[in-house]
Amino acid sequence: MGVDFGYRGQQLGLPEEGPGSVARVGRRFGALFIDWALCLLVAYGLLSGGKAQSASNWALAVFAVLSVLTVGTVGCTPGKRLLGLRVVSEGGGRITLPRVVLRTVLLVLVIPAAIWDRDGRGLHDRLSRAVQVRI
Repeated sequence: MGVDFGYRGQQLGLPEEGPGSVARVGRRFGALFIDWALCLLVAYGLLSGGKAQSASNWALAVFAVLSVLTVGTVGCTPGKRLLGLRVVSEGGGRITLPRVVLRTVLLVLVIPAAIWDRDGRGLHDRLSRAVQVRI
């Protein structure tokens, strides 16, 4: 009560607004929706031969591969790029491949992504020492 915790990202040394600030929840959900729709489309069209039930089973694997490849190389998924977001390490640099894999595994498990800290980071980001920022 009455304790000022500052703005989201202050403890990480990030700006309050603008480029480099912690990404807002709405943009992050929007990016996730775009990525998931893309993965469903790929799974439906390429992997399952048009069978809808099989496509939904493959979409999660496609999502994991998409996340590891894109975040591990360019720092953002297609959905994040479209909405102006990027995944960086807590220090602001590029996130390493082992941390990208850890982040993706935790993200696919869903529960860690649903637990947030006061900076608005999911447990998957916190454990992999990553943060989603605006670009």
